[in-house]
Amino acid sequence: MLGVCYYPEHWPEDWWPEDARAMRALGLAYVRVGEFAWSRLEPEPGRYEPAWLRRAMDILSAAGLKIVLGTPTATPPKWLMDLYPDIAPVDAEGQKRGFGSRRHSSFSSPVWILESRRIVEWMAREFGQHPGLAGWQTDNEYGCHDTVQSHGAHDQKAFQTWLRQRYQSPEQLNQAWGNVFWSMEVDSFDGISLPMLAVTETNPAARLDFWRFSSDQVARYNQMQVDIIRAHSPGRFITHNFMGQFHEFDHFHVAESLDLASWDSYPIGATERFPFSEAEKQLYAKTGHPDMAAFNHDLYRAVGRGRFWVMEQQPGPVNWAPWNPVPRKGQIRLFTWEALAHGAEVVSYFRWRQAPFAQEQMHAGLNRPDGILSPGGAEAAQVALELAALGPLPAVEQARVALVFDYEAEWITRIQPQGRDFNYAELAYRWYESVREMGLDVDLVSPGASLLGYALVLVPCLPHVSEAALAAFRAAGALILFGPRSGSKTRHFSIPEGLPPGPLRELIDIKVVEVASLRPGLAEHVIGDISGTMSRWRENLETGPHVSALADFDDGHAAFAQDGQCFYLAGWPDKPLLNQAMRHLAERARLEPVELPAGIRLRRRGGLTFAFNYGANPWNVPVEPARLVLGSARLEPSGIAIWTDAKNTL
Repeated sequence: MLGVCYYPEHWPEDWWPEDARAMRALGLAYVRVGEFAWSRLEPEPGRYEPAWLRRAMDILSAAGLKIVLGTPTATPPKWLMDLYPDIAPVDAEGQKRGFGSRRHSSFSSPVWILESRRIVEWMAREFGQHPGLAGWQTDNEYGCHDTVQSHGAHDQKAFQTWLRQRYQSPEQLNQAWGNVFWSMEVDSFDGISLPMLAVTETNPAARLDFWRFSSDQVARYNQMQVDIIRAHSPGRFITHNFMGQFHEFDHFHVAESLDLASWDSYPIGATERFPFSEAEKQLYAKTGHPDMAAFNHDLYRAVGRGRFWVMEQQPGPVNWAPWNPVPRKGQIRLFTWEALAHGAEVVSYFRWRQAPFAQEQMHAGLNRPDGILSPGGAEAAQVALELAALGPLPAVEQARVALVFDYEAEWITRIQPQGRDFNYAELAYRWYESVREMGLDVDLVSPGASLLGYALVLVPCLPHVSEAALAAFRAAGALILFGPRSGSKTRHFSIPEGLPPGPLRELIDIKVVEVASLRPGLAEHVIGDISGTMSRWRENLETGPHVSALADFDDGHAAFAQDGQCFYLAGWPDKPLLNQAMRHLAERARLEPVELPAGIRLRRRGGLTFAFNYGANPWNVPVEPARLVLGSARLEPSGIAIWTDAKNTL
């Protein structure tokens, strides 16, 4: 189904009935409201104004729309900040962040927790039984604008409490953190400072624990809201709208309390912000990179334990990227169908009408500010007609390839990158991209999740290998490829006994004895079953007697090693080398990779295959016309095609 984000408080009330009628006429089924409306719901302390929102919900529901109601805690009103100025977050430079935008609160402030509980409980009591209410969204985009970590007095006290519960005694903390180094030992939890404003680098173990603590604070805050909503509005689903390529907290942990995950999909803006080459950004400036949305669809399907929505879908140019082009004609339709192909239950566009005022006035909507349907709105209407004609889509089945994605890996490698351009998010993305370029589907999974049923498991980088993750690798029954820095740290951010890859040595008999980060322009040549270069990072391996070197560096050290079902890639492979490694393993796993033109991507859902053209040239779909259920045999740029299963001619 399709939906839209709507802000009745932004528009005259006499517009609401026509807006609701037009939404249904366009083919929309869901509408999200309320997530930024605190100042209208409670204009003064304790003076609540629910009537306007109830009228809006009545109108939307009467038109046949199902409502998702957001809690308004992302935007504390001015009066609340004036009453309680210490709820404000503090940045890593010790500067308090002020009022004037959003997310101006710390997850550790006791007053903020109480005020959040109060407004959420009032909303759940007031609207939780509304007949048009289908579900809830907690807050909005946790952590947006660098607000997961806060560095104020409340945060320090909460961090000390968290450490006391984790380590029990200062002595155990000193040992875990290696505080004997540089005389950092403490004799009391109350004496622990936040890892900030030091003369030079602070203890990486302390920084990792502060990241874990900050992530736990988000999960605790979300759980608080969920518990209140479930008590007063039973029978409605609860979700949160996460962000793409945002890894500041553990989304798997936060989503444990939710019924499904949702995320906000802005592929073109995200492509501008991601560390792609300038050539790639230029090539995909009007379409987004071919795997940008797909990667996040597959991630949030995993975060939601098989269920996810796109709560905000880019409908046209956005306002927040360095450059904000108009999407190529057909691209909004393509984005929508790609989300559905990956299993999205609902694709909801942001927003119904472009706002002519405030910070987001340059952000497109399904309608222009003058009320005329935008090009993106016309494409949404086209998708609605196509969905109605096609009927229910089949269930998403488990892919044959899994990629293990770990939020802690992002934190560890960012805390101590060793090389300036070692970027975990980019490494994981490039591995995913390489498999997708072969026409294969990929499931993203969390460390420790079951790997049964997969033929190939990819682990781009997993510095800390937990007992659960090791057990899942043992039981996998698949080919497993580990990437650089896997098993390189203990849970306390130290080098493991016996050297990396630590516990993975049980599966692949190697030792990483030296590592080198390579500045731009340096590369290490690799030759063997796969050939090419490693850039950014390489490792020197000692290999056991049962390990085969499938490819070596020029100096004779193994670059691509195999021990039974497990493989290790000892560096950051450039694209040709990575593609060779992936194809080598895919063929060993009998996955039948295919050759696709640049910019063409496939995705399977049940008995249907979806094709998407992000490229600049048409592509002739290699199936009989009779098997096509949507599209034509000639797939134009920004076009999609869907066909039924049967042996194809790729």
